[in-house]
Amino acid sequence: MFDGLDTPGRNDPCWCGSGRKYKKCHHEFDERLEELWEGGDEVLPRDLYKNAEDIAAIERSAQVNIGALDYVAEKIHAGCTTEEIDRWVHEYTVEHGAVPAPLNYEGFPKSVCTSVNNVVCHGIPSKDEVLHDGDIVNVDCSTILGGYFSDSSRMFMVGEVSPERRRLVEVTREAVQRGLAAVKPWGHLGDVAHAVQSYVEENGFNVVREFGGHGIGLEFHEDPFVGFVGEPDEGVVLAPGFCFTIEPMVNAGEPGIDMNDPNGWTVRTKDGSDSAQWEVQLVVTEDGYQLLSW
Repeated sequence: MFDGLDTPGRNDPCWCGSGRKYKKCHHEFDERLEELWEGGDEVLPRDLYKNAEDIAAIERSAQVNIGALDYVAEKIHAGCTTEEIDRWVHEYTVEHGAVPAPLNYEGFPKSVCTSVNNVVCHGIPSKDEVLHDGDIVNVDCSTILGGYFSDSSRMFMVGEVSPERRRLVEVTREAVQRGLAAVKPWGHLGDVAHAVQSYVEENGFNVVREFGGHGIGLEFHEDPFVGFVGEPDEGVVLAPGFCFTIEPMVNAGEPGIDMNDPNGWTVRTKDGSDSAQWEVQLVVTEDGYQLLSW
């Protein structure tokens, strides 16, 4: 077939691991993917689609991830450091039998990313970075439990923030909801990107191009890259079982970024404007989507 992977006989066990006969499980699914591929659509290889067992395991991982972010929400305050946020996430995650996915990932030194004000993503927690009244901060939390990955992030507004920062945070959050509303089985990632981009730009902000969402589940970052600038009916087909993140990074100013921080990780807006990001993880289903982590 299109992906070069083995295809079972009709009466053999399905490749997805369900234990059902192939003809009763993914045979029609595979034929539809093949037809779309032959017609020029972009489809994922079948080993990236998640079965019911995978999804249940991701949900268990996500419960820890969600709980860690809830814990941060209870404790974050003006005067705390981003190092403290890292400690809260690490302790909560480990106490619940899981592993913080960012820790030592490609050399990242902490258990969570904390991106304050003009930091777009990958901010490294520090004992020297104190949150002040009026700051906005993205806490990006990722968890491994039983070999399965979950990932989501939230914006926190510290104390009394300016109307401009509040609006940026709220528009970004609504952009994620617009993206979710565009997820339809057998639609395209471009539908999601267009919904996000249109809403963001209608409100006078800009979407970062270089960073976006990703497939996830058995690995931290799986194919494909999920951008949030695009046109409807383009990009990867949203076939049931496709698990990915919606996480637009939205700049108050221009979309350009600065990746010159000596730490090799922290990304800032090029023009010094504020940036915001919310992230959710979902899986496409036969009739829509299932939200897994938020």
